[in-house]
Amino acid sequence: MTELGYKRKLRADDPYTDAAYLEGRYDEPVAIERLFAEAPAGFAIEVEIGGGRGNFAFERLAFDPEVRLLGLEIRKKWATIVDRKLRALGLGGRGRCYAEDARIALPRLQPSGRVRAVFLSFPDPWWKKRHEKRLVLGEGVQAEIERLLMPGGELFVQTDVEHRFEQYKAFLDTRAALAPKGDLPGDPRLAENPYGARSPREKRALADGLPIYRLRYEKRA
Repeated sequence: MTELGYKRKLRADDPYTDAAYLEGRYDEPVAIERLFAEAPAGFAIEVEIGGGRGNFAFERLAFDPEVRLLGLEIRKKWATIVDRKLRALGLGGRGRCYAEDARIALPRLQPSGRVRAVFLSFPDPWWKKRHEKRLVLGEGVQAEIERLLMPGGELFVQTDVEHRFEQYKAFLDTRAALAPKGDLPGDPRLAENPYGARSPREKRALADGLPIYRLRYEKRA
């Protein structure tokens, strides 16, 4: 148990006992490069927070064969299914999905300044005021994202909820470590997803003709 009240539950009848976790105690550092076997020197590392069923990860790895993608998914079921599928597709050396809470996992990843991009697609699916404390994109997680991003590294956030978009933008616009990198100078908003990968929710919103609000920032040098 940690100060966040998060623990790993083990049951004899658990169908996801092969879930991948970061090695070591919750407070021990993890060398992010060691999570990817037989990768060339200086390879690109990207992180997806809350990847769900993994569609974005599968498509991102297919779109850019140079990238290594680390997924952090708090729901053990989906983390296990996605990690199994990555291995089945022969992508286990380039993509992993760990059953981890980003609030706990991100501070463990080392070294700082090693990640090229961080993706959050449709996070925080809770709309009521009392759920504000559950938001993923807050001070703690954001500080770790900024620590891990290399200069020029990108943070990409998208949502189909206008209220959340406004909330994220207001928060991220205050971050001194970030500069907007949208379609227009000085503006973080993007009309399209430039990463060659879509989550199921993004595809569903597009099929239904719903607006998608996208933000991109880069780490200042």
